[in-house]
Amino acid sequence: MKYRLEEIVDVTMGQSPKSEYYNTEKDGCPFLQGNRTFGFKYPTFDTYTTVVTKFAKAGDVIMSVRAPVGALNITPVDMCLGRGVCSLRMKNGNQSFLFYMMKYYVSHLLKKESGTVFGSVNRNDINSLEVDIPEDVEEQKRIARYLEMIDDKIELNTAINNNLEEQAQAYFDKLFVVNADPNWPECTLSDIGSVIAGGTPSKSKPEYYADQGIAWITPKDLSVDKSKFISRGENDISELGFSKSSATKMPAGTILFSSRAPIGYIAIAQNEVTTNQGFKSVIPNENIGTAYVYFLLKNLLPTIEGMASGSTFKEISGTAMKSVPTVIPDANTIRLFSNLCEPIFKEQEVLESENKHLSTLRDSLLQKLISGEIDVSDLVF
Repeated sequence: MKYRLEEIVDVTMGQSPKSEYYNTEKDGCPFLQGNRTFGFKYPTFDTYTTVVTKFAKAGDVIMSVRAPVGALNITPVDMCLGRGVCSLRMKNGNQSFLFYMMKYYVSHLLKKESGTVFGSVNRNDINSLEVDIPEDVEEQKRIARYLEMIDDKIELNTAINNNLEEQAQAYFDKLFVVNADPNWPECTLSDIGSVIAGGTPSKSKPEYYADQGIAWITPKDLSVDKSKFISRGENDISELGFSKSSATKMPAGTILFSSRAPIGYIAIAQNEVTTNQGFKSVIPNENIGTAYVYFLLKNLLPTIEGMASGSTFKEISGTAMKSVPTVIPDANTIRLFSNLCEPIFKEQEVLESENKHLSTLRDSLLQKLISGEIDVSDLVF
């Protein structure tokens, strides 16, 4: 049945207290501002306030209303809402269902965005949003639970991957930082692997791009997809576009390293890829391997940032990237590290692939369940 959102949901717009009431000592009420990045599914707090202006209860759906519009969370505790955030509470319905319903209708809300500096929506935009939902609360609960089951599996996979990453990082630190051999010869990054820049075919030539062409990665792709492994970005380039640009094909196992805006996004190519000029990627030498270079670049990030230059934004040049100082560990130590990391990386790649499949499944089901195209009673729990 169709409703205006204000008919079924109580909306509270945030309002920030004066700055003198903020503190970071966990004294007072947790305070959430709209300019922080929302993650799934519960927010964390690093700021508190002793004066509460607008209040959200535990279990409320919270949504950013500017820069960006439509990021969603569920608050685990009572909290103070700052500017740029609103809370949503069902008048007579299921809160978990509301969370997924809003994920579906965010695209509709984005059409109401206004603003010259950054996009935003106001209370009227939110209240007037038309939604179509099942009236039966029990059906709402069943829909939410099915989608939660998918998200729970995604979160479990992510937790396993994070644990595996911590194990590999700890072993890298043990071998190459804490117990680094002072006799390892000094070298530069170009002695560890080939440093490769990218290129961008002319955007004015549509024939330079393709739906299914050569994988082409930009820093934006890594900002959207936080995965450790990446196979392609939002856009592919055509063979013609490749031939007309300075892009370079790089093999699977290349470590992609963004060199500007910002410096330091890192991912591993799952297959042959190209990048735009916002990268200085490293193809590891055969005797060095992907795992070592991946963690080495993470470890060298402060040094690389310190060697960057630029007035508008910092960038590490190809020449500077090649000259980043490091050492070459002995072959046996690198072999020990590679042997430990090989099964870890394979498991992480499998779990990331599963998460992408589950996310696609969830989003497809979300649309069909909310719209009524699929009846939740037809699904097997």
